[in-house]
Amino acid sequence: MPKEWTKASLAKTIDHTLLKAIATEQAVRELCAEAKKNGFASVCVNPGWVPLCSHELAGSGVMVCTVIGFPLGANASEIKAAEAKLAVSQGAKEVDMVINLGAAKAGDWKAVEEDIREVVRAAGSATVKVIIETCYLSDPEKVKACEAAAKAGARFVKTSTGFGTGGATVEDVRLMKKTIGDKLLVKASGGIRTYHDAILMLDAGADRIGASSGVAIVSELPE
Repeated sequence: MPKEWTKASLAKTIDHTLLKAIATEQAVRELCAEAKKNGFASVCVNPGWVPLCSHELAGSGVMVCTVIGFPLGANASEIKAAEAKLAVSQGAKEVDMVINLGAAKAGDWKAVEEDIREVVRAAGSATVKVIIETCYLSDPEKVKACEAAAKAGARFVKTSTGFGTGGATVEDVRLMKKTIGDKLLVKASGGIRTYHDAILMLDAGADRIGASSGVAIVSELPE
């Protein structure tokens, strides 16, 4: 039986996202205002905007989410960990990290797992979402990446950065959910622009949606 979504319940699944390199302070302030108005789960921004968003969203119930090792995942683990630690100290409640994709493609899953574990450790009580960047991985690699995230203590696996060669697909969300079961949650992101897109991902097993079109998505539903 499909879930009956309301504007409020759907909004609570959305990380309202602005990760463009040319995002201005005014645009980030507007993002926060939209998030408060619509009751989104979080705003997802680049690390330099965490202090501003923490200030803008104080007391609102909307979390600050940021990205780590973004978008390539190719930073040293120590840098990713330091980036996460700083962001959390500045008010981030969630951090979305990109895995070491080179290690994943080489089949070095121990390195992938350790990289995630360092960020999980550094993030403390903050929620860690692990971006596996599905567009670059085969199905067996996607499974291995999800398993590494679970072993390393992450809370979510996430499909995409939105900056790769492709975004979220229903097939990938299903595969990720099948792999991790109840151990982790799934975030679908990349190319989700409409209510229809969002519902397809949620029905496939996603728990959270990353989208820059959050306002448009929820506007298709009554209050």
